[in-house]
Order: sequence, then C-alpha cells, then structure tokens
Amino acid sequence: MPGTDLTPVNTNLPASSGGSRMNVLAAGAFTGLSAIGVAATMALHSPVAAVAGILAGLIAAASPKIARQWERAVVLKFGKYVGLQGPGVFFVVPGVHTISAWIDQRTITTSFSAEQTLTADTVPVNVDAVLFWTVYDPEKAALEVQDYTAAVSWAAQTGLRDIIGRTSLTELLRGRVHVEKELQALIDQRTTPWGVTVHSVEMRDVVIPAALQDAMSREAQAAREKQARIILGQAEVEIAKLFQEASLSYQDNPAALQLRQMNILYEGLKQKGGMMVIPSSMVDSMGPAGMMAATALAQQHQQQAARAEAPAATTGEPQVVRALPDPASLYTPIG
Repeated sequence: MPGTDLTPVNTNLPASSGGSRMNVLAAGAFTGLSAIGVAATMALHSPVAAVAGILAGLIAAASPKIARQWERAVVLKFGKYVGLQGPGVFFVVPGVHTISAWIDQRTITTSFSAEQTLTADTVPVNVDAVLFWTVYDPEKAALEVQDYTAAVSWAAQTGLRDIIGRTSLTELLRGRVHVEKELQALIDQRTTPWGVTVHSVEMRDVVIPAALQDAMSREAQAAREKQARIILGQAEVEIAKLFQEASLSYQDNPAALQLRQMNILYEGLKQKGGMMVIPSSMVDSMGPAGMMAATALAQQHQQQAARAEAPAATTGEPQVVRALPDPASLYTPIG
C-alpha cells in the first residue's frame, strides 16, 4: 500500500529571524564616529583615539533600526518581550535590547503537495495546492510558535492529507470548491492560535494513475454512446407518431396522397443522374400524367442547373453531361 509523501514547502517569504540589518542611519553613525577617531589620532599622534572611535561607531551603528511598512520588529529586553516596533525608524540599546524576529504582515503564498495519498476509496493521488495566508497578530506569531512559517507549511500539508483520506476520488475531482473550503477551515483552525489567518486554499492539480484515467475515459465514452442511442430511439418514436398522424390525414384524402407521391418523386428525380425505385402501386395511383409531370419538373430543374454551370465551359474546363433516366423505365406495370 503506497504511503504519503509530504514534499518540502515553497514559501516566498524573506527570513523572519532577527539579526543585524544595516541601514543608512547605522552606516552614518559608524562612519561619523570612525572619522572622528581617525582625526583625533592624527591630531594626538596616538592610535587609541582611532580604536575608540571605531568601537563607538560599531556600538552606535547597532542602535538605529528601520522597519519597512509591512514589517513589525519583535523587541526583547534582556530576553523578555517588551513590544513591537515599526514601521519606520526606532532605536534600541545595544546589549540590552534584541530583535528576535521581523514579522512580514503581507499576504504570503505557500505551495504544498501530497504524493501517493490514498483517498477514501483507496485510490493513490498526487495533489498540488497553494495556500494564501497572513500574520494578523505578530506577537502571537513570535511567542506562541517557534517558527511560524514552517508550522503553517506542515499544518497545510497534514491537513491536505487528512482531507484526501476521508474524501472519495469522485468528490475530490468534482467537488473541488467544497474540498478547498473544508481544507481552508481545517488549516485556519490550527493556525489561528499562532496569530495566522488563512484567506484561501487553491488546488492546482489532482493527478491519478494512468490506468485509472484510461478506465474513466472509456466509462465516459460508453455513457455518451448510451445517451446517443437513447436520443436516437426517442427520435424514432417521435417520427413514427408523426407518420401515424400523417397517415390519418391521407386516409380520406386521395388527392393529397397523390400530391405527396408526386412531390417525393420530384425530389428524387431532380438529382443529376439519379434513379429512383418506387413500388408499382405508387405508379398506378399517380397515373401516366402524374409521372410525366414530375419528370418534366425534374428536367426543368436540371436545365436551370446546367445553365448556371455554363460559365465553366468558357474557361476551357470539360463539362459533364448526365442524362436523366427515361421516365418510362420508372413505370412498372402490375401483372
């Protein structure tokens, strides 16, 4: 039985851990104090002033900090949480205050997947999804969980595995919206204590075994063929009902029946080179006059078509002349 493989997460999030972040104020403080120390060394002819200036510059450079508009800095004083700073410029006391993390409060996208995960009807599938989430409480994200980015990633992956395990393949393929909402609620329930809210979950792809894909394709084709045959049968029933109604109309109206027979004969004879086999009873009912009238109409139609094709002869293209069958040959006497 295949197991579940949770692939590494891909999160487009900058490093959230604290550390030294140089900025223009820190660089200015270090450069200014170092320059003063060097100038004092040149004036006093003693290197002590230069060393003191450089050390003072390093200490002063660690004090000014700049947080971007979307960032919050988690400040600790002797290891104890004292508050959040930012956005903008703020100062800390080197050696007393430390910044444990920079929290990004923009919407973050995290891609995750589950490979060879069994559905409720024991079908192994590979599912790729994208998670959209935001840190709404930087204090909880910094204090309640060790690494909130990794925690959100693993919560999303394990939640996806749980949802797939209790969902059938048909529901997974046809009810994506319902599965995505259920997965979003599950992940959000796990991440809310960490100060993280989930906006949405989008399933990008669901891959099933090739053999199962072929079987599903043949099943769908068979279902469509069945539906086509049903529709054709229903059409035949409707046509039969209409013919039945038409026969009732012709039953007490011989003239209408004869006109219909002449129309059928005309439609068949107006085709070039066409020949039509009709029952002798139909010829008897129409009579020679009806036969000749239908044949004359067909010949007239063919002559009009020939005149329409006459320009082709002027271009040097060969013309094909098809003879209309002799109307007498269509007459089949009874007996």
